[in-house]
Amino acid sequence: MAALLIALGQVLVAGAGAPLLVGVVRTLKARLAGRRGPSPWQPYADLRKLLGKEPVVSTTTSWVFRATPYVLVATMLVTTLVVPVLVARPALGFAGNIILLMYLFMLGTFILALAGLDSGSAFGGMGSSRGVAVAALAEPTIIVAVFAVALRAETINLGGIVERLAREPLLAANPAHLLAFVAFFIVMLAETGRLPVDNPATHLELTMIHEAMVLEYSGRYLALVEWASAMRLFVFMTLLANLFVPWGVTSLAEPVPVLLGLLALAGKLAVLAAALAVLETVVAKLRLFRVPELLAGSFALALLSVTAVFLVP
Repeated sequence: MAALLIALGQVLVAGAGAPLLVGVVRTLKARLAGRRGPSPWQPYADLRKLLGKEPVVSTTTSWVFRATPYVLVATMLVTTLVVPVLVARPALGFAGNIILLMYLFMLGTFILALAGLDSGSAFGGMGSSRGVAVAALAEPTIIVAVFAVALRAETINLGGIVERLAREPLLAANPAHLLAFVAFFIVMLAETGRLPVDNPATHLELTMIHEAMVLEYSGRYLALVEWASAMRLFVFMTLLANLFVPWGVTSLAEPVPVLLGLLALAGKLAVLAAALAVLETVVAKLRLFRVPELLAGSFALALLSVTAVFLVP
């Protein structure tokens, strides 16, 4: 019973908290730019408005285009059962769940690219080709960076990694941990369509990637796509917060420790949201042909982190 409640709690926290995280980042960016900006709760109003609108679907599309929003949301909800959100041992906390997590991320990218191609528009095909190229460069970095942390914790179970690092903080006091964190942060920017890789605030420019794939969506379909995108950002930030900085995450499925873990997660996400807002305020979008160089640099950092695990005690 406790495991079921924890699973439902993780899904609710990720599903309900993801739009707020996006809203906080937007508000902070506006304040840093000297503007009042929207309310942090604005994404909820946007989702409610879109859910009440009738979607307009091109006659050239197939069932793939219409099914993609639901698959994206389902994929991200399952992902929340793999990632340590409230407790160190989530519902799908079996050995090797790192591999499942990678496949879930790739499934979301793959189905969204298919939807962009299925729309029949030039922008959709262009965005799909770019999105798949970026994912092909980013996914290896995720695997190597997480593998470096797994080597330090001597387990490939995400929950086991969190428990070991929380129990022995000195394991994280290593150059390998810092290098893996930086590499994963760079990949997070690429996988979630943030600056300097992509610009989530633009919808009609030739260099867009994620927005080009979802350009043909409207109404409730667009609401589901935006919700899934917000959950993807939430999951990546939660991985950064609880996998690389696991302090505050509990192993006990009891109300008080879980509540304290939720407060610790909120604090860490607030710090990451502020860092993301500052970064997106001070940097410009990279040229499309410079993105592979950035991702190659992140992969090099991930490889260095694995090397440092063996060279630095």
